[in-house]
Amino acid sequence: MPNPRLIMYHKQSTSARTRFLKLEYGGVCGFSALPEPAELSRDSGDGSNLVSHPAFLLRDAETRLGLPGGSLEVESGFRGQVASTEGMTEVFLARFTSIDPPFEPVEASGGIFIDLTQARGLPPVELALLRLAYEKILG
Repeated sequence: MPNPRLIMYHKQSTSARTRFLKLEYGGVCGFSALPEPAELSRDSGDGSNLVSHPAFLLRDAETRLGLPGGSLEVESGFRGQVASTEGMTEVFLARFTSIDPPFEPVEASGGIFIDLTQARGLPPVELALLRLAYEKILG
């Protein structure tokens, strides 16, 4: 399978305000754009029993963003599948564990936090993934 991706978000504990991390390349699937053309898939695609474990994605994201270990936590029960000409790509969801979003380290790495309404310009496949993520986050 092509490189798995990670969608990262922060949910404010008091207000439930949810923000997604938009990365320097302009999308939310860390850390590079999904292959084109790409579409959301409900199928595991390649018939393989091989699945990725998101722990390495979390550690890599923390390192890239300059965050301490444990700053991201995987959202269990979410695993998106994106089909493209390069094959299937797994997409996982991770939550920032801090009380407030880590604005400074994220901005230093070229990223920003956005509300769902600010995601309108993203590719359709990323919007579909964000819709699924938002449904999972809100329960």
